[in-house]
Amino acid sequence: MIYKSFLLEQNINNLKDNITLFYGENAGLKKDLQKKIKSNLPNSKKIIYFQDEILKKPDSFFNEIVNASLFEKEKIYFIYQTNDKILDLVKLLETKDINKKIFLFAELLDKKSKLRSYFEKTKSLGIVACYNDNETILKKIIFTKLAKYEGLSTENINAIIENSNLDRIKLNNELDKIQTYFKDKKINRSQLLSLLNLNENDNFDSLRDAALSGKNIITNKLLNFTLIENDKTIFYLNNINQRLNKLNEILLINNKSIEQCINEIKPPIFWKDKPTIMEQTKKWNLEKIQLVLKKTFDFEIKIKTNSTVDKNVILKKLIVEICNIANA
Repeated sequence: MIYKSFLLEQNINNLKDNITLFYGENAGLKKDLQKKIKSNLPNSKKIIYFQDEILKKPDSFFNEIVNASLFEKEKIYFIYQTNDKILDLVKLLETKDINKKIFLFAELLDKKSKLRSYFEKTKSLGIVACYNDNETILKKIIFTKLAKYEGLSTENINAIIENSNLDRIKLNNELDKIQTYFKDKKINRSQLLSLLNLNENDNFDSLRDAALSGKNIITNKLLNFTLIENDKTIFYLNNINQRLNKLNEILLINNKSIEQCINEIKPPIFWKDKPTIMEQTKKWNLEKIQLVLKKTFDFEIKIKTNSTVDKNVILKKLIVEICNIANA
């Protein structure tokens, strides 16, 4: 069954199928829907897999799903970085009467994708397209989260949207900062602009782009001069992931030149970023991108489960790794 993402955002209970595929370039929307699934099933044990892990031992995963114990806590499964390679296993699970929830997450799948096509045509499976947000959708998110705040003027809304670069993950990070800072629910414009840290964000963007472009000398120099704050580590990770997902989206497009893809991709890429992204596409391929996305995911899990780790040191090490992988 094909579900509309905005309807699931309104009520996740509309999702009825045991196996559901979420695909598309909107990582923020997929993350929000995943949170809704988890909060809707608070007593379930959440199990995380990456497709490559499962495909190495498909029988082991299949047996785990099918052979449930009566004394076992209810489990829900999240499988990341899926593509057509997992289709045979999905078909096999479909033949079994399983009562577990399995959620697959994929990047952008074109109409030629066998996985997407199968989910769209099969009534017993669910599929949700997660396309990029537009300004109207982001304004609704801002109004919802800041509904009770004074000072939510058009100028302030536009400043928040501009700083998010039409990215939901970054927008949610900014809204969390605003809710934490303005505890009296009164937004002051000068304080808001300072909180958004536009110049600081630009500095980290320069560091990110140098690493993704494989510029060792510039990356090392910027690592010494860029202010990296421990409490913004998740923001920095999301910043890196956003660019990696954008490169992934560009490289997935067939039958067009890279320049055409960059010019036509939605939401549009700012003109000043186009030369940098063009340069980065020459350094990256789909395999390298997935490798780094796995590293950033592991890093996020690590800092969320271990409060004693030095986030700053690990993040800098990750940036150096990214630069080395770009040149590999």
